[in-house]
Amino acid sequence: MNRHNFKYVTLQQMEALVRLVEERSFSRAALKMNLTQPSLTKHIRNLEELLNARVVNRKNRDITLTTEGRLVYDCARKLFKIIDETDEKVLRSRESESGDIYIGASSIPATYILPRVLTGFTGRHRDIRCYVRTGDSDDAITRVLDDDVEIGFIGKQAGSKKLHSQPLWRDRIVLSVPPSHPWSGRRGVSLDEVFQEPFIIRERGSATRLIMEEYLAGQKDRSRDEMNIVCELGSSEAVKEAIIAGLGISFISVHAVKRELEQGMLCEVPVRGCAIERDIHVIHKRCFPFMKHHRLFMDFIEHYRMREDHEA
Repeated sequence: MNRHNFKYVTLQQMEALVRLVEERSFSRAALKMNLTQPSLTKHIRNLEELLNARVVNRKNRDITLTTEGRLVYDCARKLFKIIDETDEKVLRSRESESGDIYIGASSIPATYILPRVLTGFTGRHRDIRCYVRTGDSDDAITRVLDDDVEIGFIGKQAGSKKLHSQPLWRDRIVLSVPPSHPWSGRRGVSLDEVFQEPFIIRERGSATRLIMEEYLAGQKDRSRDEMNIVCELGSSEAVKEAIIAGLGISFISVHAVKRELEQGMLCEVPVRGCAIERDIHVIHKRCFPFMKHHRLFMDFIEHYRMREDHEA
């Protein structure tokens, strides 16, 4: 036997040998495998060619195995037993309520939405562990496409036909200023005034920045280049701290500044004729094989959102 050729033996060839021994007939074995008899015979012949040895004795219509055939048959039986056991384990794992969930999320959902969601979810399902990878929206999309994570939460449309995208939470992008700013007591300002003020912007790849730029270009025919940008920062937390420190003003998600607005650390200033809104989306691969713990998580997310809408 040429050991270098055995690795090229296929599962179908090995199954053909097992069925042939079980049925003791080429025609019955072919029927079991939903093959024609010539096709099954060809599988046996190809197996013998790869092994450079006969595996079946064909005399007087009686099917017996050669020494080499017995070795391959025993190996095939063990292999298919392992396959059946593994298949059963996979089936049981799909119905198990325990497991790990890998999540990719942009900074807004990762920092200000998911912590509350995960607290409620893991409180109900203590055998399910969630691992969150934080980046910008583009990073979360890439991670899902590359199978680095299973589910993503982003602040824009996914833009890939390979992904299923569902809007979950509505988000407003609001103009925030420190309490000491002259605008803190005003009922509204114009967009022209905003463009004159020192402005803090998020980094490229941020969905907050993208939504702001698309809105200004599409609705107001204005460009980011017209702004008085003094700084570009990589997270909403950094933007908030910079606003509080007096570095400038910025458009930022209302989810990110909810606590600071309630505590008076920041002030929301309406911009006349300007309403920037978006959806926070949940994404996953269209072909992703959801197990039970994934389905429990997705169902919880949906019910959590519905409960929030009802309470609002």
